Parts: sequence; C-alpha cells; structure tokens
Amino acid sequence: MRVLIVAATAPEIEPLTADMRFAMYDCDQCSHTTRDKKEVFEKLDIKTLITGAGMVATAFALGRHLAANQYDLAINLGICGSFDRHIELGEVLEITQDTLSELGAEDHEDFITIDKLGFGESVFQSSYKLPDTIDIKKATAITVNTVHGNDASIQKTAKRISAQLESMEGAAFFYACRQMNVPCMQIRAVSNYVEKRNRDAWKIGLAVKNLNTFAVEFLKTL
Repeated sequence: MRVLIVAATAPEIEPLTADMRFAMYDCDQCSHTTRDKKEVFEKLDIKTLITGAGMVATAFALGRHLAANQYDLAINLGICGSFDRHIELGEVLEITQDTLSELGAEDHEDFITIDKLGFGESVFQSSYKLPDTIDIKKATAITVNTVHGNDASIQKTAKRISAQLESMEGAAFFYACRQMNVPCMQIRAVSNYVEKRNRDAWKIGLAVKNLNTFAVEFLKTL
C-alpha cells in the first residue's frame, strides 16, 4: 500500500519521521532523502511531503507531487486551533469536512460564498473511511489565510460557520486530493483555542506528541 503523509511543517511530524525512518520530500528543497523503514512497516510504501504553511503552498506542492506519484491513501497531519471549548487541548480528531471560509465576496455586512456566487466550491470532505476499530472523534473545520485572534471576527465567523476547528491547509489538501482522485483523510491535534493570541496557553508540544502517537498506531493497522 502506497501512503503519502502531508504536513505543512517538518516539526509537526518530526517524532513520526524520526521513529519510522522513511522517505521525506521537502517542497522547498525539491528533493528527498530515503531511510530504512522499521520491519513492522515493510508492507507499506510510506513517503512524506512537507508543503509549507498555508493553502496556496499546500495546493501547489501537493498538486505537483501527485502529478508524478500515485498513492492509495494521503494523510494530512497537523496541529490546529479549536473554536469548541469542549475539545481538550492536545486532543486528536479526524476532520471529515473542511471549508474555505474566506473564499467569496462581501456585501456590506453579509458574506456570499463562492458557491452562491456560482464560481466554485468551498466545502470539501474526507474520502477515506477509517475502520470502526479506530477510536477517534470526528470534527468539522475551516481553512483560513489569517488565523483568528480578534473577538469580533471570531464571533462573526462562528455565527456564519459552525465549524469546530481551524487550520491553514486542510481544505486545500482535500481539494488537491479530490482533483487527483486520491483517497484522503485529515487528522489534527488541538494546540490552542481560537481566541485573542495567547502563546502562554498553547500546548503545541502536547498536540504534536499526541498527533504522532496516533499516526504511528494508525499506520500499523494498514
């Protein structure tokens, strides 16, 4: 089985790549290094793609890579922010639906989605179904160019879209995979709540640790 693991930045999946030792592709360097895999993963052909942060970098890097490589499954791994305070910091979730929340037009106080304008789509879904034996909560998300940190814009976005999580890449990942007909899934761990920027409250280390622990265990099931 050929598997592609996609991340915006190398630190988000550093524990995974250090532990499993497989091929890594770096979009910025346009090169790759190959490592010996652990015996438990010999049946899998696993590669990773570091795209760079943001939806533009993700769509370009993934589109270019998938044009030259075929996979049975693409997995987007990363950390994210949560609008939902019922989700604990560090918690790992599967994002089944992701929305390009800023793609559209403003009409005074109203927002018109790209869908309603008739120029495209803004909502995308996962196309890979996890086995029922995998115990993980499902969530919806938005993908943004500007991470929210202003109370007024947070409330306005939450009122318009009832998403639970926020990232800068997820929907672009879903879009690129759909265009290239590659089964895909998105897994994220919550590093912070969506609020006025408060770095002291962030749990990035915990989120990265839990994210990579889940990824290793999931890959063992394939």
